[in-house]
Amino acid sequence: MEASAFLIAGLIVALFAVFTVVRAVRIVPQARARNVERLGRYHRTLNPGLNLVIPYIDRVHPVIDLREQVVSFKPQPVITEDNLVVEIDTVLYFQVTDPRAAFYEIANFLQAVEQLTVTTLRNVVGSMDLEKTLTSRDTINSQLRGVLDEATGKWGLRVNRVEIKAIDPPQSIKDAMQKQMRAERDKRAAILGAEGQRQSQILTAEGDKQAAVLRAEGNRTAAILQAEGQSRAIDEVFQAVHRNDPDPKLLAWQYLQTLPQLAQGAGSTFWVIPSEVTSALQGVSRAFSEALPPSPATREKPTDDMAAQAADDTAQAAQAAAAALADAAKADRVNPESLPSQSPG
Repeated sequence: MEASAFLIAGLIVALFAVFTVVRAVRIVPQARARNVERLGRYHRTLNPGLNLVIPYIDRVHPVIDLREQVVSFKPQPVITEDNLVVEIDTVLYFQVTDPRAAFYEIANFLQAVEQLTVTTLRNVVGSMDLEKTLTSRDTINSQLRGVLDEATGKWGLRVNRVEIKAIDPPQSIKDAMQKQMRAERDKRAAILGAEGQRQSQILTAEGDKQAAVLRAEGNRTAAILQAEGQSRAIDEVFQAVHRNDPDPKLLAWQYLQTLPQLAQGAGSTFWVIPSEVTSALQGVSRAFSEALPPSPATREKPTDDMAAQAADDTAQAAQAAAAALADAAKADRVNPESLPSQSPG
């Protein structure tokens, strides 16, 4: 019995010793810290790694995270300068720099930071109207960060950034803003359409102007070239006539050849026969009945029989032309002898 009692007592002592050793050794992770109280008073802060404390005398408090933390606060109603209630959602980035102050200077530093953020936000936004609030996020962020960093310094905290995540105005204001933006877009679209139409009309007018100028220049060039061509043609004809020195008999023959062409028109129902027609026919008849000098273009001289035959054929052609003219005058009831004398022109 005594051996069993000693065995049990030894086991109890061994377990107590192991438990005491376990409570004396504390391992702190990296970027963490733990505060130690000895007999109810702050003694020291445990750094990352292996630490030894006195069991049953030292009290080790929970781990404090020294890394940068991100806290998103729920939307808070804030009244602007123009008496509009907006919901503002904020995000806070902070870091514990002094574990002792964060544990002993404030009971709950997260709640304290949240309430301080809401209070400061209402003070800052309360001095701005809605439009300035929506467009001054950087200004609000900087003012919030300055106030929070100054107030939380004694708590062992450092506020790195404060961001406005969302600003929600009332639904009526949203509808009005949407209508305003739609009106602005419609205005810009109308202005752009008018500008495009104006540019299109200007370009079309410039194109028509250039086309008209080019067309006029083309017509002018064509008229000049045509006039030059006609001038050269007339000059060539005049020089050819001047070189060949035609007599009145040749002109009378050309005149007789032109008369039938005048009567070929569809509206030629009335034909005035000049009085020179008879004299022209007589001149042609005499011209072909007389002996003509040999032409320079003729390589061989015609015989007397061929000349006589040509003269007879010409005389018959002239008589036939005179008869045709007389029949035409009779059909139109026109007497050639009673007509006044007119110039061939």
